[in-house]
Amino acid sequence: MGPVELLHMSVFSQSFSPCSRFLAAGNNYGEIAIFSLCSALSPEATESSQRPILTFKAHEGPVFSLLSTDSQLLSAGNGEISAWNWSELVNKGNKAVWTRRPEYKSSLEIPEINAMVINPRDNSLLVGGGDNNIHIMDLESGAFKMVMQGHTDYIHCLSLREREGEVLSGGEDGSVRVWDPRSGSSVHCIEVYKYEDCARPQYGKWISCLTTDSDWMLCGGGPSLSLWHLRSITPTTVFPLSGCQRDAAFYQDLILSVGDSAFLSHCQLNGEPRAHIPCTPQSLYTLGLNTRSSEHRVLTVGGSSGQIDVFTNFSYRAFSLSF
Repeated sequence: MGPVELLHMSVFSQSFSPCSRFLAAGNNYGEIAIFSLCSALSPEATESSQRPILTFKAHEGPVFSLLSTDSQLLSAGNGEISAWNWSELVNKGNKAVWTRRPEYKSSLEIPEINAMVINPRDNSLLVGGGDNNIHIMDLESGAFKMVMQGHTDYIHCLSLREREGEVLSGGEDGSVRVWDPRSGSSVHCIEVYKYEDCARPQYGKWISCLTTDSDWMLCGGGPSLSLWHLRSITPTTVFPLSGCQRDAAFYQDLILSVGDSAFLSHCQLNGEPRAHIPCTPQSLYTLGLNTRSSEHRVLTVGGSSGQIDVFTNFSYRAFSLSF
């Protein structure tokens, strides 16, 4: 890759391997890089430990979404989803196990896929993106079995509310929809930008990030990042963060968030900012939490750069991985 492409590289997506020892990252050129967290975190780490063990072209168009199952890495490019075996990736193999495309109405336009989530209740994959719909695929058979329609503009993000078996989606139309995937119907539609405390007309109404934790939802984008109680459908906290937030996560008693600035924000649940930690990319798109193993417990942040910042202590950047 030449210096010009490196200069314009963006990392849009990431996913940790089921064993927690590897990180996959996807960029705007359709490439996936696999990093060994073991070697990058080892006391003997050198600069080469921070480079990928494997980089390969996976899709045409950007890799906006990556997701791991208990054995595979799923990646989404323009209108298609591919599966790769983690056991092969870590041994530098990069042959896709399968590639599938949802059934789109028009064959001319290829909608990008922005978000994927797995519903463990029926082992299905939910996919949302540029055609405004959520497509549900049975992971066992590979067949697309349902389309959930309701958004009037493209879908940016999906989240699963596991206990209830509900799926939430956020889109360019400014709404968060709550779905029952068994019936395919939309149970609630929350128009976040209509709530005065959250509205920021200067940024638009689109929802770019969404995550849930049992009865709580965190969402933001054009409107301010806000915490909602899902039983009463009310915003309880509006976070005083500038710019559009692109990714956010619940972590212990904190909210972690990244967006249009070069800072990782830590906020308390009551909205009080605790810290703004400088990152390498000037604009941030993706936040990854690897908390399943204490040995490789890291927070990783990617954005408008080929560098992915790694935090071992979540209060400062330890080092960066380089695509």
